[in-house]
Amino acid sequence: MLIPHPAILRGLVEEYEALMAHKGDGPDAGRRRELRVQDLAYTLCVSTGTREVEKALARARDLLTAAREPAGVA
Repeated sequence: MLIPHPAILRGLVEEYEALMAHKGDGPDAGRRRELRVQDLAYTLCVSTGTREVEKALARARDLLTAAREPAGVA
């Protein structure tokens, strides 16, 4: 499996979480937000080789943690 670059993966996770935390938009903005959340969920799943967004987020966090560890530490 290809492993996404940590900076890209971090951006996807942060944007997804920010959009999920944000509520209270008007109908048009809310629909755009919903579509973006769907796009991010799909991209996270593809990037992490999962089929559910919660599993994708967990896998992404694991990958990001591993990327912060020095080489050879596991």
